[in-house]
Amino acid sequence: MTAVEKSDAAGTGEALADDVLVDPVRVLVIWYPDWPIVATGGVAEPGQAVAVVEGGRVLACSNAARLAGVRRGQRLRLAHRLCPELRLRERDPAGETRCFEPVLVAVESFTPRVEVLRPGLCAIQVKGPARYFGGERALVAAVLAALAELRVGEGAEADRDTDWGGPVTPVTAPAAAPEPTAAPAPQAGVADGVFAAALAARAGVLVPAGRTAEFLAPYPVAALEDEPLAELLVRLGVPTLGDFARLPAATVADRFGPAGRAAHRLARGRTARPPAGRTAGPDLAVEQRFDPPELLVEPLVFVGRALAERLHEALAGAGLACRRVAVEVTCADGSSAARLWQHEGRLSAPALAERVRWQLQAWQGSGFFAPTAGGFTALRLAPDELVADHGRQLALWGQAVVEDRVERAAARVQALLGYGGLSRVERIGGRGPDEVLVRVPWGERPAPAADRDAPWPGRLGHPAPGVVPSAPVPVTVLDTAGLPVTVTGRAEVSAPPVQLVLDGRVTVITGWAGPWPAVERWWDPDLARRRARFQVTLADGRALLLVLEGGGWAVEAAYT
Repeated sequence: MTAVEKSDAAGTGEALADDVLVDPVRVLVIWYPDWPIVATGGVAEPGQAVAVVEGGRVLACSNAARLAGVRRGQRLRLAHRLCPELRLRERDPAGETRCFEPVLVAVESFTPRVEVLRPGLCAIQVKGPARYFGGERALVAAVLAALAELRVGEGAEADRDTDWGGPVTPVTAPAAAPEPTAAPAPQAGVADGVFAAALAARAGVLVPAGRTAEFLAPYPVAALEDEPLAELLVRLGVPTLGDFARLPAATVADRFGPAGRAAHRLARGRTARPPAGRTAGPDLAVEQRFDPPELLVEPLVFVGRALAERLHEALAGAGLACRRVAVEVTCADGSSAARLWQHEGRLSAPALAERVRWQLQAWQGSGFFAPTAGGFTALRLAPDELVADHGRQLALWGQAVVEDRVERAAARVQALLGYGGLSRVERIGGRGPDEVLVRVPWGERPAPAADRDAPWPGRLGHPAPGVVPSAPVPVTVLDTAGLPVTVTGRAEVSAPPVQLVLDGRVTVITGWAGPWPAVERWWDPDLARRRARFQVTLADGRALLLVLEGGGWAVEAAYT
């Protein structure tokens, strides 16, 4: 047998080993809808259209905004065009964790091991608590009853809205700001495994044991939250999780590798990885003790960054990954606190350090770090549920060495500035200069190549403008008769443009080119959009990119 055949046989055998039947773990997931909005003050009055934004796109929106057509992931310009009264808020990750802490404390009264999937979404195993409360349905009712007594969202910074047309920045709330309305009621779901239980929570159902695969079957493959894999499966004619689950495990392992094998297990109602064969693993927890005890939280934040780096290095050295990371603190009076955060091997060291900071600030806001505790004596990060790390494919000819050095340097800078403090420019699909580039935090997954490299008819060629304002600047373009210049449906200009009026100042246009028409979503009356772009040079030496839309002119970008 050749080396290649041995490798193929090993991969197939590993996939077949994944098919060994194992008793599934029953999981209860609690989900608060639109949690980023709750953490920024909620909705001040019924019917208010509010959206929380991050990276130039909508992260979460209120019911009123959804009814107007706003959706998660939309660009801000499209969202505001669909809902002109939309009020924007900047995301506050630390605030989300701080507001979620009372929920976790309430859930901990049912079981001490609460796993934070993200702020607004947590999970617990139901085997022990369900036996105590008399069944899964009784446990769900008891948890929801306990959460109903909480006043979730108190202490959140209300009225972080900003008007459209500029950067999304917090503004000072007026003295008589209205009280935020009650947070949306939590929803709970039970199923086999965290993945299925999270979907069950969104649906508000309890999936019977052994029927999780049947429950997952109608969901689209996009529910796996692996965009490249989902796009490939759709192109191959596998649009739903049920279709994906019916594929042979060995075939999936050969075609898609470890990531595809883990997704296939999720689609079949199993866990992403089979249970580890070893009964005991190495102790890879990292800890920092303080003598004398530390009285402030801020030094622990800096220590947390160093511990996150040490934990990642220890895991990499042992060839392991972990599903969860426990953040633990101990005080001088003997009191302690611990919180589980989902990891699944996807969090970089800076991202893990950011979550440690959020958790410490959440504990501080909840009053755990009282002066009477005598200060902190230890901070500890402990990996939970170790599994084999399948690694990643490195580049040939030494490129990976340089890339790894850059990645390590960027990770250190990001640890100092925060997860969103270091960003890179990512090229995405679009036609306008404000649509083709977006800033994303370092380490986030790039945009799909299919979206970036699509033809995009009407997109301008090179050279690209050097300056793009946060919002188009309204102007007036006139012809020799002093009348506004227009463009017909056949892309014909009514007259040559000769003057540009900006803020009451008239500037002579010395040269122009265009129009370049762009017709988008002509099949949808609500989303249809027609634009025409012009390149002009002015007598003062400037070169601008103008856009005509809805009868109005605006400066979309400037050439440098």
